Amino acid sequence: MTFRSKIDRPFLTLYGAATLLIAVSCFWPFFFDEEMLLSAAIILISIFIGTIAFMLWLLLGISYVFLDNHLFVKAGPLRISIAYENISLVAPTSDILTGMRMLSSRDALEIFYPKAFMGSVKISPAEKQRFLDELMKQVPRDKFHHSLL
Repeated sequence: MTFRSKIDRPFLTLYGAATLLIAVSCFWPFFFDEEMLLSAAIILISIFIGTIAFMLWLLLGISYVFLDNHLFVKAGPLRISIAYENISLVAPTSDILTGMRMLSSRDALEIFYPKAFMGSVKISPAEKQRFLDELMKQVPRDKFHHSLL
């Protein structure tokens, strides 16, 4: 079963601001360099398109997949496999500025497991309750923070 990430307004605002900043940075020379070489223009346009495509891949490519023995989390080129038996705690979180984050919403869950970079991964499934119900089928209930039960 596959779940997509919830995308909230602050993340869209952040991505919009980043896109604007990248566009200004890439296209600024077009307005002030009257003798810009074609090769320089192609490079700047390629950098803009490549960077925006990568950002969209990171934002829209977030998914959480339940497999037989593990939860597979991916965001663009980043991939994590979390064995169900290694999950030590699942807790709600709104702290999305620290740790390993594969999310696009402040309405998030933090999954703790021993081999995690910085101890945990933070995710934000769009269908949070359905996701938790599915995870509870794989992980013992005592691993869930009381507010999730």
